[in-house]
Amino acid sequence: MAIRIIVKEPDEVLHKKAKEVTKITPNVQKLLTDMAETMYDADGVGLAAPQVGILKRVIVVDVGDDNGLIELINPEIVSSSGEQLGSEGCLSIPALNGEVRRAMEVTVKGLDRDGNEITITGTELLARALQHEIDHLNGVLFTDIAERVYDRRLDEGGE
Repeated sequence: MAIRIIVKEPDEVLHKKAKEVTKITPNVQKLLTDMAETMYDADGVGLAAPQVGILKRVIVVDVGDDNGLIELINPEIVSSSGEQLGSEGCLSIPALNGEVRRAMEVTVKGLDRDGNEITITGTELLARALQHEIDHLNGVLFTDIAERVYDRRLDEGGE
């Protein structure tokens, strides 16, 4: 287990499409473990492999609900419904937040760390986090789709 360095904007890796994982190896499983540890260390609720400089379709999410840590390899949104507009931040863009319109509910399928197919349905924050992390796999940042972007340090009374 290791905490990895989180890549920051404007690193071009954040704007590239990640490659599908064709074989789950011990290195992919270690990546999942390291990503979870890195996410928790940074007080995040999600992390995608491109955010640690790896162009693989791998994400981890933990929004603090009953699902706990969700590890997904090659995640795909298979259905979505409803709409929510809310604030998002990103570990790769630490100074900014934005108002982003997302689906209220999504169903995502992918593989777990052992190669078993899993399906997760999430609403509200979990739906938002899943969509945000899957966007990272496609080279899309929240700032690319936000209706409004603002410096959160100013909103917090900072410099």
